[in-house]
Amino acid sequence: MKSFAIVGSGAVGSYYGGRLAEAGHDVRFLMRTACEMVKKTGLKVESSDGDFFLPEVNCARTSEELGKVDVVIVAWKATSNEHFEKVITPLLHGDTIILTLQNGLGNIEALGNLFGIHRVLGGMCFVCINRIEPGLIRHTACGNIVMGEAKPGITPRLEEMVEIFESAKVKCSAVEDFGEAQWRKLVWNVPFNGLCITEGGIDTGVLLAMPDGEKRVRDLMKEVTQIAWALGYEIEDEYIDFQIERTYPMEDYKPSSMLDFVNGNPVEIEAIWGEPWRKAREAGVEVPNLTILYGLIKSMVASRVSQW
Repeated sequence: MKSFAIVGSGAVGSYYGGRLAEAGHDVRFLMRTACEMVKKTGLKVESSDGDFFLPEVNCARTSEELGKVDVVIVAWKATSNEHFEKVITPLLHGDTIILTLQNGLGNIEALGNLFGIHRVLGGMCFVCINRIEPGLIRHTACGNIVMGEAKPGITPRLEEMVEIFESAKVKCSAVEDFGEAQWRKLVWNVPFNGLCITEGGIDTGVLLAMPDGEKRVRDLMKEVTQIAWALGYEIEDEYIDFQIERTYPMEDYKPSSMLDFVNGNPVEIEAIWGEPWRKAREAGVEVPNLTILYGLIKSMVASRVSQW
């Protein structure tokens, strides 16, 4: 694993790709509109784990310019998955690994269907991060990644990938069953991303300060864990407490989906809320709060209703 291509060089892709590049790896960033600017100004990361600056960034507008690599890291929104085949194919050689760092459900399966499930690793990023402007990333809290194979098991290549990220100052761990890791992240993403949208584009601090804010978050978290249990993933009740407690210190953190909504960008509706809702229906789990939230987000995104 000597060369890496970052597909989706927004906040997440730029941060983790930047860490790998800072550690001396051959990292190539696929960028569109920001490419020329970043070539001139470099990549600056303001991080709670230590700021760093890359004066020279290997970036290009097309996959063909980047060339074939050993690892493709997918960090774009799931709303762009329709472009998987066109963008990723030119980056692959016979043994290329694809690591998806995307939110929600369905991404691993989509990549596996196109390129072979044997190529695919999954990663869940637990991080507070935003792109302030092209070439400037602000990382304010957390930053760890949980990685796993598409099929349960710890493999040598998974362990090697974890070691690479660890050596790049990224806290990283491997899990036996990545499916459970996905559901654990949904425990946070479903309520906080969702309610921060439906309450009019607010941050996590404002949400938790509302009279019923924490209760609404907890109710949604409980429904997500109930779906997970029905699918065989035993997420303990204490995990809900942990997620609430870790969010209070974030104060004014703005979830990425809320920012996407406010800025008029595509929102990962199906990956974060739609797929869990459908899994609940298939498993016969009643999820009244998720049903309302999913429907409201779809309606708001469709009409771009402004409530602030």
